This record gives sequence, structure tokens and C-alpha cells, in this order.
Amino acid sequence: MHIFFSGIGGTGIGPIAQIAHQAGFDVSGSDKRDSSYIKYLQQQGLKNINIGQEKEFIAKIHQQNPIDWFVYSSAIQFENQNSEEIIFCQSHNIKTSKRDQFVNYFIKKNQLKMIAIAGTHGKTTLTAMVVYLFKSLNIPLTYVLPAKTSFGQMGEYNSKGSYFVYEADEFDRNFLSFQPFQSIISGLAYDHQEIYSTHTDYLDAFSKFINQSNHTILYQRELSLFKQNSLDNVKIFDQTNSLINKIKLLGKYNRQDAYLALQSLLDIKPELSIDDLIEIINNFPGLSRRMEKIKTNLYTDYAHTPEKIKAAINVAQELCNELKKQHQTSGKIIIVYEPLTNRRQHYIKEQYKNLFNKIDKLYWVPSYLAREDPSLDILKPENLLQYLSEPKKAQSQNLNEQLKNKINQHLKNNDLVIALSGGGGDSLDEWLRKNFQ
Repeated sequence: MHIFFSGIGGTGIGPIAQIAHQAGFDVSGSDKRDSSYIKYLQQQGLKNINIGQEKEFIAKIHQQNPIDWFVYSSAIQFENQNSEEIIFCQSHNIKTSKRDQFVNYFIKKNQLKMIAIAGTHGKTTLTAMVVYLFKSLNIPLTYVLPAKTSFGQMGEYNSKGSYFVYEADEFDRNFLSFQPFQSIISGLAYDHQEIYSTHTDYLDAFSKFINQSNHTILYQRELSLFKQNSLDNVKIFDQTNSLINKIKLLGKYNRQDAYLALQSLLDIKPELSIDDLIEIINNFPGLSRRMEKIKTNLYTDYAHTPEKIKAAINVAQELCNELKKQHQTSGKIIIVYEPLTNRRQHYIKEQYKNLFNKIDKLYWVPSYLAREDPSLDILKPENLLQYLSEPKKAQSQNLNEQLKNKINQHLKNNDLVIALSGGGGDSLDEWLRKNFQ
């Protein structure tokens, strides 16, 4: 079967294309921009990828090897409702769907049990932790992980495994397409306001997801957000459990996520020792763009909601304290922040008020634009800085030589510089790697 993945350069689609390729499907795809991730996929054997999403390429591919299924990312319906690719597929009677329908087909075809990780924040790290535990214990699995790691590919198919570990994204209600064997809920906060008109609507979707799952693992903190505290088939844990203190990872929220990952494995294999699992997870090497070190005292992180930013700053503070003990940093924390989507800024701008109070300097660059509402005014950095309670420590910047010089000066002063970036190609993260790595 020939599957064409549109938006293959996105972390939601690319790893699915990767496991499809490994499982023996013919795979091709396209994306609107080139990126380091496209190059990564090409290195993994997915050679037939076009930069650009015009009709000519997909028509050529279809002529060479007829396409059976066109799988597209949710972003298409927001960015390009008149997609030339979709119009071509419809006119040639090619099956078209979003990724969730293909994922369900893949699970059924391979008789897999889905372990789905959902939540507003923390789900990618939690997914990586579950995969890391499976691999460390030599339990075969198939998984999709939307971030690079040192311990595996972003997508891996293993015909000997029974489990499929998947980050179930709530955007566009994607996660409601699944009926997981086990689901894990990380942190919850209101997000994706263009999909969920109210906070209640958002939580109702998660409640439905939990009820669709065979059983769910979550903290009491999250359970208390729902109207009913008697959701069926849930295992509830206390986020202040003393065992969490035995986990030595940086960041309070990372330690709490790690504990949920341990409980996921114990739920599947109760014969395992939690002390042994803690020892394993204490060696978790992390993943790309989650406080990833670019060079000495320079890190990149994927944080773009208030809760994620708060968690990233918490990790930065603990990291700074550790480095200060080793006389490797001045103790000052510098943040370079690139918001993800202009649309989100219109909803969260007032939540920025005290968010950056515990850092020493903030450089704010223009928002990374994706899935935008054309009716909304573009909020520039100077528009958003006015919502800070301490605007004097912040400065509007662009991704240019001036910012590069400022970062270099901070590094020369042994300050800890953290870049918070939510975008992909042409983002702050890629700019940082090009200029400093």
C-alpha cells in the first residue's frame, strides 16, 4: 500500500510516516518548508519527500506509483483549505484522512495495544520516559515520539511487540479518535482555544477520552479539575508521594511525569520493582528541545504555554543552582522567548504578567506563525511586553546579528541562557543551532 503523508516535516506526522516505512508500506510525502527534521527523515530512508505542496509533485508521484491513501496534518484545514494536494486526491478518488484514521488502521492491522499519553503539557517528555523504560527493560514496542532522543528513533516499529506508545494530541480533538488500552494524563490547563470555546469544553473532551480508555493513570491534581470525581477505570496518584523524591531528574514537573511513567510500567507488569524502575529513570537522558544543551550554558526548550514556561523556568533554576555549585555559571538566568502562534497570544497575553519575574533578563522575538486566524491582528513583541509586571527586564528583539552578539556576551559572562521556542523550520530553535552549535 502506498501512503502519501502531507505535512511530513511536522513531528505529529513524520514519526507516523517513519513507522509506516519500517512496517513495509510505500511512503512518500511533502511539506511546505525544509527543516532539519526533513533531513532526518531522509536519512532514515524516506527519500521521496518534496518541499512544496503543489499539485505537480503529487501528480508525478501518483503516476509513478499510484497513491492508495493520502494522510494529512490537522494544520491543513487551518492554513490551506483549498489544498492542491487534497483537490488532486479527491478528483482521483484517492482515500484522504487525517493521521488518526491511519493510526487506528495501523494498530488494528498489527494487533497492538495503545498506551496513549495525553495532556496540555508534559506529554512529550512523559511519552519519551515510557519509551525509555520499555527499551531499558528490553520489552519490544512500537512507538511514535515527536522529539529526537539518544536512545531511539522518533518512530520505531517492532513486529514482536504488543504495545504501541503514542502521544495523543488534543488539538483538533485528535485524541478522541482512539480507545486506548491504557492512557496517562500529564498536566492539564486550558489550551487550543480555537478548537475548544470554553475551559469546560476542553475538560469535557479529556473526560470523554478517559472514558474511552480501558483504564487511565493520572494525579489527583488533574482529577480534581473534572466536574465528576468518579471517572471510571482510573488509577489516581498523589503528586506529593514521597517516592517522587527518590527521582533525581531536574525539575519538579519532570519528576512527577517520571513517576507516572513508572506507574504505567507497573500497571502492565506488576512484577517489576519500583525501586529498580526509579534507578532506571534516574538515568533518563532527556530529549531534544527539552532543556537540551546546545553548548556550555546555552540550552533550548520547547515551551510555549504559561504552564510549560513555568516548568521550564523551574528546571532552569535547578540547573543554574547545580552549575553554580560547580562554578560554571554566574547564577543569572537569561531567557530568549519565541511565542508559538499569534493566535495563542490573543488568549494568553494577560497570563504573562508575573511569568518571567524569577529570571534576570528577557529577550522577546516575534511569534512563530502557524495555523493562524487571518482575522486577528499580529501581536508584536512590543505589544506583548506591556503585559509584564516587570517590563524593564525585557527587550524586543529579532533573530539577527544583534541578538547573536547579546547572547555571546551573556555566555562570556557565564550567564545561563535558555531559548524557549515552539516552532519548527526557521524558528528560534533552528536559528540557535545554526549560529551556536
